[in-house]
Amino acid sequence: MKKYVKALLPMLLASFLLAIPVSAHVTVKPDTSATNAWETYTLKVPSESDSPTTKVVITMPKGVEFQQYEPVPGWKTTTEEKDGKVTRVTWEATGDGVLAGQFQQFVFVAKNPEKASEAAWDAYQYYKDGTVVEWTGDKDADKPHSITNIVASNTVTDSHGQEKPKEEKASETVSTSSSPLVLGLSIAALVVALIALGLAFRKK
Repeated sequence: MKKYVKALLPMLLASFLLAIPVSAHVTVKPDTSATNAWETYTLKVPSESDSPTTKVVITMPKGVEFQQYEPVPGWKTTTEEKDGKVTRVTWEATGDGVLAGQFQQFVFVAKNPEKASEAAWDAYQYYKDGTVVEWTGDKDADKPHSITNIVASNTVTDSHGQEKPKEEKASETVSTSSSPLVLGLSIAALVVALIALGLAFRKK
């Protein structure tokens, strides 16, 4: 009997560990976007505490320009600027906030940088009991920040969400007056004219 218990114990322990819920992270989607695009981003904030989440702050990654936000009932949105550009966005609850077992989404539009890069979204989650969780670590950290891969694209998404090809320099138009065909015809015409002139002199 003891042998069976010893054999089953590791399996039961593994099952228990697998049954433990994985910590929910603050995330920004999509994971991938195009260079120079006006992207609609979604910040998802789950509550992992018995205390409600009452405030969320996110910083704009380098090269990403915040443009607009979607109003959320029960939340006040404010921005901080430096050199005329938004550097931080804050959503603060005017009601109960995000309760235990709930999550809240915040949607905003930002313009991506012109060059391919990784946009790291540092976020700060404030709970009513005074706890502050900093989602600022790398992908292997306990509290990682969300990353959006900005990749090169042949199209550009404008402020209306419409995709269009990137503008290309117009190619220079080369005159065809000196093309081989025109040159050949000119020479042939000259030869015919000379022959006609020669025949005219012979008749005289």
